[in-house]
Amino acid sequence: MTISANKNRTVISIVCSLLPILALGGCYRPTEYPQVIATPQMPTTLPPTILAQPRIVGTSVQNRPIMCTVLGQGPDVTLILAAIHGNEPAGTPLVRRLAEHLRQSPYLLAGRTVVLLPAANPDGLAYNSRSNANGVDLNRNFSTANRANNAEFGRTALSEPEARAIQQLIRQYSPDRIVSIHQPMGCIDYDGPGYAIASRMAQYCSLPVKKLGAKPGSLGSYAGLTLGIPIITLELSQSDSGVSSDSLWQRYGKALLAAVTYPEIVASK
Repeated sequence: MTISANKNRTVISIVCSLLPILALGGCYRPTEYPQVIATPQMPTTLPPTILAQPRIVGTSVQNRPIMCTVLGQGPDVTLILAAIHGNEPAGTPLVRRLAEHLRQSPYLLAGRTVVLLPAANPDGLAYNSRSNANGVDLNRNFSTANRANNAEFGRTALSEPEARAIQQLIRQYSPDRIVSIHQPMGCIDYDGPGYAIASRMAQYCSLPVKKLGAKPGSLGSYAGLTLGIPIITLELSQSDSGVSSDSLWQRYGKALLAAVTYPEIVASK
């Protein structure tokens, strides 16, 4: 009787010691993970390499810096540039506002890299000139099958330092899509396999999709036709030049986010 009682007490002791472990095991569910749904209120905890500061990627004819900001380090890459024509300035504050928004909402950078070039033609922007300081239309200076060599488009392809800086970024980052912001046509144009992205962007702004055609030596021809990269020409209206960055963001911010997050749907907030 004494031996049996000791055995019973031993069994009871072992069972009691296992109860906490069994309880924890009973509570586990493979599908129960911490909630990671991204919201705009999420803190900015990404390292400095993710939320990078602007850097110089080239200089203009008059030695103005060509500034670029790269945000994120994921495999899905979007290149967005503005003011390749210096007299089409509205895109510059819009791209800078996009950089600010991405810094404040780093969850959007998960799995993504966003390369931002707010002023591709800094000399033209300074003088409100379509061309650069050499009088060359940078959006006709790329190496394409349809380019023309002349004083207006450049005697040779990539004769201008600003165009070379853009090409360098494309080679370095191999973007999955490109958005070039222009004025004043008021539409969303595309080259190469860009129709689906253009249509998605049009869902988030008032601009219609309109195919304008690939221009000789243009960035659209180079990226879309020569390289096969979907490229969108976001043509703002002329009146957007005098609008605040807040108003520009209200009008076109979600369209840019639609390009960055494609093919995902942009959040309603």
